[in-house]
Amino acid sequence: MANSKQARKRARQAETRRVLKASQRSMVRTYIKRVVKAINVGDHAQAMAEFKVAQPVIDRIADKDVMSKKKAARLKSRLNKRIKALAA
Repeated sequence: MANSKQARKRARQAETRRVLKASQRSMVRTYIKRVVKAINVGDHAQAMAEFKVAQPVIDRIADKDVMSKKKAARLKSRLNKRIKALAA
């Protein structure tokens, strides 16, 4: 348990940040699942549309340090690779 006033404040801030980041991570996962669902169905046009919506969301979350920029880039790359495989 935090003993000083400063430590109590840091604990409050950490909890607030944790809740916010959890919500944002969940939102990103939802967008990714939409893209994956379209890929699994085999609908290239739908997958591209969902990917174009998900891409800026993933970037925004990476900019806020909810997810590392490298992980965001890796996710986008892998999704794009799967979408391109559908077209071939």
